Amino acid sequence: MLEKPFYKMMLSKSFPFPVKVTYWDGKSEVYGNGEPDVEIIFNEKIPVTDITKNASLALGEGYMDKKIEITGDERAIQKIIMGAYQSADSFMRSSKFRKFLPKQKHTEKQSEEDVQSHYDIGNDFYKMWLDPTLTYSCAYFEDDNQNDLEQAQIAKVHHILNKLHPQKGKTLLDIGCGWGTLMLTAAKEYGLKVTGVTLSEEQFELVQKKIYDEGLEDVATVKLEDYRELGNEQWDYVTSVGMFEHVGPENLSEYFSDVYKYLKPNGIALIHGITRQQGGATNAWINKYIFPGGYIPGLPEIVTDIVENNLQITDMEMLRRHYQRTLEIWDSNFNNARDQIQEKMGERFTRMWDLYLQACAASFESGNIDVIQYLLTKGPSGESLPMTRKYMLNK
Repeated sequence: MLEKPFYKMMLSKSFPFPVKVTYWDGKSEVYGNGEPDVEIIFNEKIPVTDITKNASLALGEGYMDKKIEITGDERAIQKIIMGAYQSADSFMRSSKFRKFLPKQKHTEKQSEEDVQSHYDIGNDFYKMWLDPTLTYSCAYFEDDNQNDLEQAQIAKVHHILNKLHPQKGKTLLDIGCGWGTLMLTAAKEYGLKVTGVTLSEEQFELVQKKIYDEGLEDVATVKLEDYRELGNEQWDYVTSVGMFEHVGPENLSEYFSDVYKYLKPNGIALIHGITRQQGGATNAWINKYIFPGGYIPGLPEIVTDIVENNLQITDMEMLRRHYQRTLEIWDSNFNNARDQIQEKMGERFTRMWDLYLQACAASFESGNIDVIQYLLTKGPSGESLPMTRKYMLNK
C-alpha cells in the first residue's frame, strides 16, 4: 500500500495554508497548521503512475469524473490551485511531477480544428455566461471596485482602440475577431473601415449577421479564413486579442512577421495576449480538454520575435489582475447558469468548465501567467503617435 505515503508526499507541501484531505478509505488528515476551510476528497484513488506521468492531467480528469471533490466556498477550487502555484514543492511546480508534452502541431488545418473544437461548442453555450457583448477575453476594469463585466468589456475595446490613436477613414484588421465587438465598435464609433478574420464558423456567421443587421456592409467585412492567407493587402492598424497564445511556439515568429506584413508603413498594431513572464508553458489537461494546441509564450520569446520581425515596441501594459477578476465573474455567471448548462452539456462537461475557469483565475492570481498589451509600430517607435501616453486615456 504505497499510495498513501505518495499522496502525503504530494499534498503535504503543496499549499501555504491548512488543507483537509479525506482519502478513499474514509480517513482524513490535515496538512498545514490551523483550521482548514477547504477540503479535498478522494472518492477513488488515482493510480500513482497516472499522477507521476502528468499530475495536472490525472487530477483534472479525476475531478471531471467525480473521483475528486473540492469543498469550501464558491472559490475553493481557485484557492486550492492558487496555493499549489505558490508553493515551490507542490505538484504543480516540483520537477518530480512536471512533465513536458509532446510537440504540438500548428499547421493551418490543425489550427482550424483547434479553434473549432473550442469556439464552435455553440454560441448558445457562451451566451449563458459571457456578458451581452459576447467578449471572450480579458476585460478592463477602470477602478478597483468595478464589477460590471459588460461595462468593463466595452472599456477594454475603447482602451485598445484609443491606444492606436485612430484616424477616421483609415483601415483596421482584427486578427481573431471573435464575435465582432471590437471591429464593429471601430467601424461605428471611430469611423474606421474594418476587416475581421476568424476560423470559427459560429463566430463568422454571427458577425456576418451583425454587419447586415446594422447596415455596415460598406465599412465592415468578416472572413472565415486563416490569418496567414490574407494575401498582400495592408491596413493602417492591426489588432489581435487573445490570439497568439494559440499559434504555437514554432509559429510565433511567423505570426509577428504577418503582423508586420499586413501593416502599412508607420502602421500601428495592438497585440493583446496571455504571456508568462517566467517563460513559455503548456498545460496537458487544458490542451486535451479545453483548447488543443494552446501554448502560453514567455515574455522574452515574444519580445525577441517582435524585434526580429522589424516591429518596434512603443508601449506594454500588464493586465494580470484584470483577467483574474474577469475569470472570477465568468465563473460566477457560469455557476449561476449551472443547471441550464448541465442540462444542455452534461455533468462531466460542466465540472470540466468550472474547473477550467477557476484554474485560470488561480493561475493569474498567483502570477503564474499574465496578460499583456503590446503596442507596436512598423517604423520607429511611436512615430505617428502623440509624445506622451495621456492620449490613451481619452474618453
